[in-house]
Amino acid sequence: MTRVIVIAAAASGSGKTTVATGLMAALCRRGTRVAPFKVGPDYIDPGYHSLATGRPGRNLDPVLVGEHRVAPLFAHGAEGADVAVVEGVMGLFDGRIGTGGDNDGSTAHVAGLLGAPVLLVVDARGQSRSIAALLHGFATYRPGTRLAGVVLNQVGSPRHEEVLRDACEEVGLPVFGALPRQDALAVPSRHLGLVTAAEHGGAATAAVEAMAELAATHIDLDGVVAAAAPVRPPGERWDAVSALGNVPIEAGPRPVVAVAGGSAFTFGYAEHAELLAAAGAEVVVFDPVRDPHLPEGTTGLVLPGGFPEEHGAALAANESLRAEVAALAATGAPIHAECGGLLYLTAELDGHPMCGVLPAAGAMNPRLKLGYRDAVALTSSALFTEGQRVTGHEFHRTTVLPPAAAGAPAWKWAQPGAVPAAEGFVVGGVHASYLHTHPAGQPETVARFVARCTRSLVGR
Repeated sequence: MTRVIVIAAAASGSGKTTVATGLMAALCRRGTRVAPFKVGPDYIDPGYHSLATGRPGRNLDPVLVGEHRVAPLFAHGAEGADVAVVEGVMGLFDGRIGTGGDNDGSTAHVAGLLGAPVLLVVDARGQSRSIAALLHGFATYRPGTRLAGVVLNQVGSPRHEEVLRDACEEVGLPVFGALPRQDALAVPSRHLGLVTAAEHGGAATAAVEAMAELAATHIDLDGVVAAAAPVRPPGERWDAVSALGNVPIEAGPRPVVAVAGGSAFTFGYAEHAELLAAAGAEVVVFDPVRDPHLPEGTTGLVLPGGFPEEHGAALAANESLRAEVAALAATGAPIHAECGGLLYLTAELDGHPMCGVLPAAGAMNPRLKLGYRDAVALTSSALFTEGQRVTGHEFHRTTVLPPAAAGAPAWKWAQPGAVPAAEGFVVGGVHASYLHTHPAGQPETVARFVARCTRSLVGR
């Protein structure tokens, strides 16, 4: 029987990634099969979760996939696990701004959809008995959100821990761990958060091991597992074949769909490759930083998000691959590029030559663009039909000029407080945009993409 616990926090920066990742790794150390999850559209934390558990880190985001898919996707990812650990996003009740009510994509929203108890991580620096009032507020703010207990982080001394534990006892919340104040586990960060596990290399593995040791030493692992709730029997379990449902699958040979990975392109969802394969594609991952050629027989290309701006010189130096990507695009082959992938297709990025597929240039920008976007497709493409509406997520500190193709932009959406504007490019078989979408939310777009690849292959 699988059990589930949600690791949440009172606010961002409280240490929930350290606690969640350390808990996952510490449990795995002793033979527990752990399924890792992350609430929201975050791509970075799941990389550390994968290192900790040896399983794909998966996202649970009701805003991007619809709340009706959250439990089935969870059941798919948790299959065969003893414990599922779900790391929250931001503070427990922080979700999509402006939605109102409880259906906001917050950690509390997802915990409710799963029927899962919440373990709250609290940064105890500067706090004493007042933590009781904080915990009382979190425990009573939203009926139906069940706090199982607390993990105290950044505890200054044994006396400090004693006072904090007494305060937690006053409001009836057990303390499952108290982590001492320390800076040794600081993982390098930059303009969009932590450095990804793929880029951090062996240091990422060492960081996860340190988190595991911290959790094993200072958290009551048995108590956390006992506090986790049995997973409710799912009404259905998501799988890629069923998700495609009645979507027509093109008959013909299996086209090779090359998916960019490696250190520069790490922003993707595990379900994407599963849907591509279910729709008939042979999925091959390649590294644009290191591999001089596209996979043999490539008929379609997926360029996910990531940090190409951190690897501009290395990407530019791989001239043979850039030339092959440009040649593939020139044939009209389907190419799906999101955010970092969009940057790779431009003529240049911060002065480094890129693939030159799009008549645009990318550059770093001091302003962060972050948030969910309700978008409408302005141009039919290998993925979307004109007029199709989707909800995606924007997350970048770069700018592309011009921001949209003349006459064939990908999307239109309204920036908060701004007039709706066109964004992205549809050029030949290319669909390139800053908008991140979750394929499980629109599985028909994956089938459409693979069908286009199959027709392209047959037409050669």
